[in-house]
Amino acid sequence: MNPNTSKYLTVTAINRYLKDQFDRNEHLRMVFLKGEISNFKDHTTGHLYFSLKDENSKINAIMFSRNAAKLKFKPADGTKVLVVGRIGIYEATGSYQIYVEEMQEDGVGNLYIAFEQLKEKLSKEGLFDPKHKKALPRYPTRIGIVTAPTGAAIRDILSTIKRRFPMCETILFPSLVQGEYAAPDIVRNIKRAASYPIDLLIVGRGGGSIEDLWAFNEEIVARAIYESEIPIISAVGHEIDFTIADFVADHRAPTPTGAAEMAVPNVVDLLKYTHQLQIRLSEAMTKKIKYQALTLESIKNSFVIKSPMILFDNKRQGLDLLHTKLVEKMNDYVEKKRGLLEQYQKHYLLKNPKLLYEPMILTLQGHVSTLHKAMQKQIELRKVSMVHDIQKLELVNPLGVLKRGYTVTYQGDRVVKGIQDIEDQKPLQIHFYDGLVEATVWKKEVK
Repeated sequence: MNPNTSKYLTVTAINRYLKDQFDRNEHLRMVFLKGEISNFKDHTTGHLYFSLKDENSKINAIMFSRNAAKLKFKPADGTKVLVVGRIGIYEATGSYQIYVEEMQEDGVGNLYIAFEQLKEKLSKEGLFDPKHKKALPRYPTRIGIVTAPTGAAIRDILSTIKRRFPMCETILFPSLVQGEYAAPDIVRNIKRAASYPIDLLIVGRGGGSIEDLWAFNEEIVARAIYESEIPIISAVGHEIDFTIADFVADHRAPTPTGAAEMAVPNVVDLLKYTHQLQIRLSEAMTKKIKYQALTLESIKNSFVIKSPMILFDNKRQGLDLLHTKLVEKMNDYVEKKRGLLEQYQKHYLLKNPKLLYEPMILTLQGHVSTLHKAMQKQIELRKVSMVHDIQKLELVNPLGVLKRGYTVTYQGDRVVKGIQDIEDQKPLQIHFYDGLVEATVWKKEVK
């Protein structure tokens, strides 16, 4: 039997029908929602795709670029927002979503962003670095408390300290812990506590919303805690609550009660511990006394105590033995040195010391002879070289030319090279190889 398929709808048809129903519903045309952004995607087209979620549910959302361009903040995962839009179905997938037309940051979301930004800033400055954390005193005598004078927090802290360590004093610095003026008041009280002789400071309050706890997320409070010379325990809210003050403080307690327990020891535990120390000390002393008694008894029974001269006799005998050994050693040493002296006295060098220097004298004489021969050779070579140099000089000596019948004639200080250089009736100096004559000449014109 074939079914009648005419009554079956296609997926496209049912999605189209539902889309039409959503579009016609006036209650879905303008919806106001608040939630936290997740799965955020900024598409290259400028459209924004994300989900809105709360503690139990979520809805897909899209904001087209024409509306996204009007935003005055940058959305991101974790941002809490207030949106206005219409609910519709995307026909292709059959999933419903909100088409966002307007979006603004929710107040709580702004606080969360401010918290993260300040946390990152102070972390980079090193305010959270463990090396700056101060140790808590083990047995504080006086504790300061900065909190509201009324409420569960101060009651829990005081009752816990009184129960655990009643000998510890407490000083309350009443402070605003919520509202616009809370942060400056907390800072004032932290600085005020520095003028009191206290060992430890607890700063905190009971639980509440993020807005209620916000004073402990202010930068001025964080810096006041960081600059405090007194160790500070931060005790803000419940165990799941974290504030900037928790990160800056020397120690963080999950609750005000936890801060009191961290600040002081338990007197019951101290008494138990003291009792255990007393027992251990008593056992140790008893053991020590018994050991010393045995040692004393052993000394009393020692033969040295009973006959002390025995110890002296032993020492004297030992001294005699050492004296004998010393004399023997000294005699051996003297004999060895005497033997060496006799050997030196019999040595041939002592009988004729010149024998030690004869080889050196022969060597020196040989060096002198060799040096003399070398000098004579150098003198002969220099003589031959000098004769050659004299012969060369003779070749260029002008007097040698004059010996061959030549003369050199001067008139004044000029050499006469030709008849044109002679001035009429002025004396001439004629140089021969063996002397000088002067003469006067008269020029005669040749016709």
